[in-house]
Order: sequence, then C-alpha cells, then structure tokens
Amino acid sequence: MNNDLILKNNLKEARTQKGLSQEELAKQVGTTRQTIIAVEKGQFNPSAKLAILLCFALDKTFEELFYF
Repeated sequence: MNNDLILKNNLKEARTQKGLSQEELAKQVGTTRQTIIAVEKGQFNPSAKLAILLCFALDKTFEELFYF
C-alpha cells in the first residue's frame, strides 16, 4: 500500500460557492471553525462521518469534495 497518498479536498471552494463562512459551516456539521480550517488546509483528515456531513451541507458528492 502506498503510504504517500494524501487526501486533498475542494472544501474551501465549495464552501465559498455556497456563501458560507467557516463558522457557519462548522455549526451546520457540528464541529469547530478550527476543524474546518484544518481540513481546508489539508492538516486534518475528517472522519467518515464528518466527511459525509460536509458533503450534505455543501450539496456535493464525496468525490467532488475529496480526492487523492
């Protein structure tokens, strides 16, 4: 297995398209603004549950938000 795989995301772009602040998105998915910042910067990989909640909140599929 390749240990160099890094999960990347389009979270910031999707969030701004929806007109949401980091704080607003965090409240919608039940997390903190700091977590949203860390995910957007690629410093934190969300749990499967958080990733799905982000997809629902932003009306995106998993593949539209996250990629390798």
